[in-house]
Amino acid sequence: MDEKITESCGNVFIDLGFPPDEAAVLAMRSRLMCELEILIAKNKWTQAEAAQRLGIGQSRVSDLVRGKWEKFSLDMLVTLAVRAGKRCEMLLAA
Repeated sequence: MDEKITESCGNVFIDLGFPPDEAAVLAMRSRLMCELEILIAKNKWTQAEAAQRLGIGQSRVSDLVRGKWEKFSLDMLVTLAVRAGKRCEMLLAA
């Protein structure tokens, strides 16, 4: 079987066929979710502790750490990151 390897453009969502605007939002949401999951694990927070610190229900923390990206808007993820003590910035590149 011949395998074809295609080099990524740098955004997996574009590689998967999403339009560039939607791919940019999906990539940002994905990155924020990963950062929040890493923060929770690094601090060894239980889901109950994370829920209290982030100001959300424990079931939402479960959704977050299970990667259920469709349940979180970009706005909500930025809000959670700030509640967790992180500073969010946006960088626009050409």
